[in-house]
Amino acid sequence: MTALRLGERTWTDLDEPRTVLVPVGSLEQHGPHLPLDTDARIAAAVARRAADGDPTLLVAPPLAYGASGEHEGFAGTLSIGHEALRAVLVELGRSAARWAARLVFVNGHGGNLPTVPDAVAQLRHEGREVAWFGCAVPRGDAHAGRTETAILLALDPSVVRRESLEPGNTAPLRDLLPTLVRGGVAAASANGVLGDPRGATAREGEELLEEMVGQLRERLTRWLPDDRGRLG
Repeated sequence: MTALRLGERTWTDLDEPRTVLVPVGSLEQHGPHLPLDTDARIAAAVARRAADGDPTLLVAPPLAYGASGEHEGFAGTLSIGHEALRAVLVELGRSAARWAARLVFVNGHGGNLPTVPDAVAQLRHEGREVAWFGCAVPRGDAHAGRTETAILLALDPSVVRRESLEPGNTAPLRDLLPTLVRGGVAAASANGVLGDPRGATAREGEELLEEMVGQLRERLTRWLPDDRGRLG
């Protein structure tokens, strides 16, 4: 079996309430070696794999634009900002609540926080069964480094420009935050990379994907959103 994709259904297929997974990403620079839609690709892959073989889950088309103002020092970035993102998420949640059992935003872009939990908190305050899950691994690096490169190698190695793999700023994210707040990613890294993608492998990426997928499946089964709607 494969994941049931909402965009491929007709309305008459939806004869029983299901949980809808909405991947949320961004369109932003990911260094000289990864595609602009990396975050959306990862979120969509995690959602699809989590829903694989489960007839109670539907995967919606990804929301491919997010809040990426910190990357606007680089060409190709298209950001809708936090205010617009919040409005979109809230309206999607209200719309889905008319027919879906539950809605889960599967977020693949850290820059979309705290807007994703803010929108989910409002929807839950309105009495809607909405939650969110973040595609992240505790040992991952910050941006376009080894973590995301490995995952993209696992998903589709043809989109990774291996000849352009190069390190960026490898300082810990906590040390970079003041610079990022003042001037965005461009102020911290000329090539847009926060980390070192060299040495990333598809095998490593597959392990990271399966870790996130396993977490999402487990948390969907438990369904214990916290006070901000995060699945725990």
